[in-house]
Order: sequence, then structure tokens, then C-alpha cells
Amino acid sequence: MAASIMSANAIVAEKELKLHINVYRGLRSSVVINPVGLVRALPSSASSSSGWIVRAVSMPDTAVAKRSKVELFKEQSNFLRFPLNEELQTEAPNINEVATQLIKFHGSYQQTNRDERGSKSYQFMLRTKNPCGKVPNKLYLVMDDLADKFGIGTLRLTTRQTFQLHGILKKNLKTVMRSIIKNMGSTLGACGDLNRNVLAPAAPYTKKEYLFSQVTAENIASLLAPQSGAYYDIWVDGEKIMSAEPPEVIAARNDNSNGTNFPDSPEPIYGTQYLPRKFKIAVTVPTDNSVDILTNDIGIVVVSDSDGEPQGFNIYVGGGMGRTHRLETTFPRLGEPLGYVPKEDILYAVKAIVVTQRENGRRDDRKYSRMKYLINEWGIEKFRSAVEQYYGKKFESFRPLPEWEFRSYLGWHEQGDGALFCGVHVDNGRIGGKMKKALREVIENYNLNVRITPNQNLILCDIRHSWREPITTVLAQAGLLEPRYVDPLNITAMACPSLPLCPLAITEAERGIPDILKRARAVLDKVGIQYNESVVIRVTGCPNGCARPYMAELGFVGDGPNSYQVWLGGTPNQTSLARCFLNRVKNQDLEKVLEPLFYNWRTKRLQGESFGRFTARIGFEKLQEMVDKWDGFVDIPPRHDLKTSADHQDGKEE
Repeated sequence: MAASIMSANAIVAEKELKLHINVYRGLRSSVVINPVGLVRALPSSASSSSGWIVRAVSMPDTAVAKRSKVELFKEQSNFLRFPLNEELQTEAPNINEVATQLIKFHGSYQQTNRDERGSKSYQFMLRTKNPCGKVPNKLYLVMDDLADKFGIGTLRLTTRQTFQLHGILKKNLKTVMRSIIKNMGSTLGACGDLNRNVLAPAAPYTKKEYLFSQVTAENIASLLAPQSGAYYDIWVDGEKIMSAEPPEVIAARNDNSNGTNFPDSPEPIYGTQYLPRKFKIAVTVPTDNSVDILTNDIGIVVVSDSDGEPQGFNIYVGGGMGRTHRLETTFPRLGEPLGYVPKEDILYAVKAIVVTQRENGRRDDRKYSRMKYLINEWGIEKFRSAVEQYYGKKFESFRPLPEWEFRSYLGWHEQGDGALFCGVHVDNGRIGGKMKKALREVIENYNLNVRITPNQNLILCDIRHSWREPITTVLAQAGLLEPRYVDPLNITAMACPSLPLCPLAITEAERGIPDILKRARAVLDKVGIQYNESVVIRVTGCPNGCARPYMAELGFVGDGPNSYQVWLGGTPNQTSLARCFLNRVKNQDLEKVLEPLFYNWRTKRLQGESFGRFTARIGFEKLQEMVDKWDGFVDIPPRHDLKTSADHQDGKEE
């Protein structure tokens, strides 16, 4: 029905490389036959016609290949419309299975409260899309209002620099979505099989490389945003509320010189099938690993000259956290170097990587559909060669980079333009109660824009020096303390929401981590570890890894009711992958593991050696022996009184 999307040059290159690349060979009609033999298009809620039309969809060249049912849902949805629009109009409190999958692309998950017994109480979680974590003043205030009026009274900051609103009823979905869209926000693409929110350092510095990384992140987010218009058709009745795109973004999206696009499709990059699974991108500058750069499908690093002028980008590929318990063919993976591109080519290079995953990522089994599995199977050389076909150029050699550092940006800092910014610690990203009221007061009274960090904290931007004292007072009265008064364990800790709303949760995470951190602090104190010598602890309620526990020095991953896997070996700067040390450790038995590990770290570590590096050096066999043979201290070290608020729990819901 349409000519091949592969250019002649791309086909020649494919033959020369002798790579088997499963490309989409164009478009064919997707139709159903009614009982009287008429050809009818799949239903479209957006069409005003009778529906007796033929609609084109993208299909693999091997049409008989097995595909998951989600692939069929996407293909038959008329670009994410059907049957979502129809389901939203029913009186039922929930939507059907197909619509439940499609609404993810619009930024929402259907959930139930698992604490409640009896009939299911359906509700929806909404997730915004905020490239770089940027939140305009107007949008923050609207989100604050929506949480009270339609949600559960709290805002949740995520590990990908976005908001989550919980507890939205189906009957209120359109009102809430419309309010977000009308007030400079969006939820489009915050979930689903496409590019998710693009991370970048949240610090509002005026340094060239920081500004450049943030602009790049915003351009990539725009390039890879869905284009079909279904989002606006459903939530704002077709009204397009979009800001003007930079010309370089439009040019990169429309460019088909290397056979990347579906010609004449409402989705030139995604087609009807979108991507095989979620896709995550982060952009940063050298040394700044506030974004967990190696955990992304694509990690992009600004490379500048000696004068600080950005020249291009190093690109990592193949990171990802998700896995399945007791299935060793699924695993977390770190990104690895792909190459370097000049700054003017970054959008084309990113598009080429995305298209390579679109064409070759598995669509039969969603457990193996992330790009990390494609790269793991092919190897980086074959993957690079495939990407270069769509990029149209060879990648240059990866440029040397300095050591990575984790940066929280908490406390007060100079922006570089005469103003200040203030990083506010929010335990587990949960804004509620007194904290919520205080933040609202400060943000509203001083007309501040804010930014969300990848560590679930909030940055207040553009603060005059004369405002510092009154703002500090308001925040402190609500328990929002400067970082020197917050337990270092809390500063670096993260947890996913987990129970009661996440359908994948096996055990507690957000509700459980305050107690875990208290107990870890008590053990550290007991064995004589200095207060400022902290450990990166992350907790998730299932193995999907939303809080990135596989990068932690000490990770707890839910593997049963009230039990966790214990992962060890990550590093404070998030550059090493942890490994599973123990399975099914009951929550009440954590001290039996922590005491021998922390005690031996204190007594056997090298000078300046972090807990994660210590466990990696000692090895699991010896660590297991330490745990098995532990029967208490040989000597009792002196205790350390905590002079700061280690019990600070402002993020807990009230």
C-alpha cells in the first residue's frame, strides 16, 4: 500500500554490513471483515465518518511473527484513541483491559487500593512530563490544588523528575487532565511504550554547559513526543495547546534521508506500533551524575572545549533497571559507550538509536523488549553499525570524561545570575501536610518556579538574597530543614510508592523505608560508624526497579510479603551495578544481616572505602560467612549521639 520506507542508500548499507535488521517495509491496511463481506476500518473515536474506511498501520515484514497482545492493542487503537475514548464515557468506575494499556501513553495508570477489602475501588494515577524537572509557578500551584480537590491530598515527586497525582476517580480524569494541559503542563508520554520524561541536572545554574544540557533535553523530549493528536482529541476536545517548537526539532523529526520515518503517517517516528517498551533518556554534564546517567536507554553527556563552550556529546546506550525475580535471563544493565557526535547532530543520532530499537526490539515477550536486551544480544559493535545506517554517519570516538559524582543540590546555592536557589529535601518525594502548605506559601508568595530532582527532591529557583531568611523560616517551621540537619541516610535514600496503590508491589517500599532507615542508623551507631559516613539505600516493592535499587550500596527489593532481596555493591556515585546477595530476608530479620556487614565494614575496610566498594572487594562468599557466623560484637565501640534530626519524616503522608 506504500513504498518501502528504507532509502536505497540504507538498503545498500544493510547488505554491505550483512546485518539482519528487521525493518518495517512500509504500510499495509489493517482491516476486519464483517459478516456480509464489507471491508471496515477499525473503529475510530476521532472520526466523524461512518467508519467504513481503510486505515494504514505499520507492520513488520514478517507478519506471521508472534506479537504480544499489547502490540495488537496499539495497532488497532487508531493512534491511541480506540477504545479509550469510548471507555471514558461509560458510567463504570473503571476502563477495560485495552483502554488500561492505552491510557498509559496519555500519562495515567488505572489502580486499586489494595489495603481495602471487598469490591475494588478503582482510581487513577496521573504522571506529568517535565523535561529537566522544570515546573512553572502556575503549574505547581495547579498541581497543588488538584491534589487536594481530586486526589489524596499529596503530591509525589518521582525519580524521573515528574509529579504523580494519586486517587483520581475516572469521572474526574478529564477535568484534571484539562487543568494540567491548560496550565503549561502535560502528561503525554509520561508512561507507555515510547520515550518517557527526559532527565537533566535540575540545578538552575547559568553555566553554559548546564543550560545547554537542559535545552538539549527539552529538544529531545519535543522530538520524540507523540504527534497524532489523540491526546488533545480526548482530553481537550481537539484543542491544540502546544508551544512553538525550535526549527531544528521540526527538521530532525521530518528528515527521512536515511529511511527512519513512516511517510504520511500521523506518527512519523513511532508509526502505529510505537516502541516495543518504555524508553528512557538522560542528559548531563561531566562529573554531574545527579541523573543516574548509566541507567538510561540513552545517556548523553555534554562535551565542551577549554573555554567551556559545548562542542558535542558522548553517548551511552543500553542501560535499564527492570528485571523479573528468579529469571536470570532478565537483569539490570549499565549503559556503555556508543560514541561521540557533534552538537548539531544530536537529534539525528538520538532518532537513529530510537529507530534501531523500534525496528529490532522484541515485540513478542515484553520481559525482553527493552533496548538493553537487544544490545546484550547483538553486542555494541553490531548495534553501532545498525544505528549508523539510520544516522547516516559514523560515530566518532568517545571523548575522555572525569570521574562521576552524585550531587543532590540541597541547601542554598548561587545560580550565577545574582539570584539563589534552594534545594529542599523531601523524604521519598511525598509532599503532604505541613510541608505541602509551607511550600505552597513560599512558591505562591514569592512567585517562584521550581524544579524536581531525580532524587525526589524540590528546588526553589530565582530567589533574591533578601528573601532567604524569611523563606528559611517558613520552611523550617514545617520541618523542611537545611541538609546539615537531615540524616545523611535520608539524603541519598529513595523508595518507590509500592503499596497500597501499585498493582505490581509485592511488599512495602515508601511506607516501609522510614523504619528501615531508622534501623540502619541504629546499627551504624551501634557498631561505631561515624554519622557523616553514610550508605546509599534504596527500596522497591518489586523487581521493576523504579527507585533504581540496583545502583545502591544497599538495595532492598521486595520478593515476598514482608521480605526483601538484599543487593550489595553499588557505589556512592552510581557507576557500579549491585548484585543480589540474599533472597527472602524477612523485614524483622534485617539487623541479622546489617550488623555483621556494617561491623566488618568498620573493622576491615581500606582507608576511605565506601560500604559498596567494601562489599565488592570482599566478595559475597566471605560476606556470607560473616553473616552466618555472626554472634555479636567482639568489642562494643562507643556510641555516637545524633545531634541532628535523624528521625525527620516530613515526606510521610499525614
